[in-house]
Amino acid sequence: MRTLAALVFPGFETLDYFGPIEMLGGMGDEIEVTTVAKASDPVPSVHGQRIVVDKTISEKNEYDLLLIPGGNAALVEAEDQHLMNWIRQASANAERVMAVCTGTVLLGMTGVLNGRKATTNKLDFTKTVHLAPHVDWVKQARWVEDGKFFTSSGVSAGMDMALAVLADLYGTSTAVEMARGCEYAWHKDASHDPFAKLAGLL
Repeated sequence: MRTLAALVFPGFETLDYFGPIEMLGGMGDEIEVTTVAKASDPVPSVHGQRIVVDKTISEKNEYDLLLIPGGNAALVEAEDQHLMNWIRQASANAERVMAVCTGTVLLGMTGVLNGRKATTNKLDFTKTVHLAPHVDWVKQARWVEDGKFFTSSGVSAGMDMALAVLADLYGTSTAVEMARGCEYAWHKDASHDPFAKLAGLL
């Protein structure tokens, strides 16, 4: 059994969170999902629905897996040093660290991605990557793997990244079966990123 800390904050992007959780949480007895936030009150997504919190960041920072979603609000959270310290500690303790969209920028701003390759949402790419200048930002990538860190482009790309993590931890056949069960067309090619060109990055 692996434990997964799925961080939420007010205004988190809905599919950034629930897309990877659909894939990772589908492992049943293999992965236990814990929703983590700064406080115990229900946390609203960018679309308004509220999610119940299982643990606060003050209670625990030792999890096997860590997921950080994005959203415009993610960069606001970088101003909270208590949260930033928790992300650093949880990242150090985790076997795999995942971030989606601007969640990657938030992760990068903690310094844990310094010198590593990573990617983020292409529409906001040039507006955000300067906030973590020591990250080796990849302009064209659906997701990027560097050591134990897996980062993805915008929103739906998080599902492809999560399946890549499942393949890494449990084998490609497991990831393929998970995608099939979700009736999801998994982009197995991490470099498949037409949105980089559409955003004018190439």
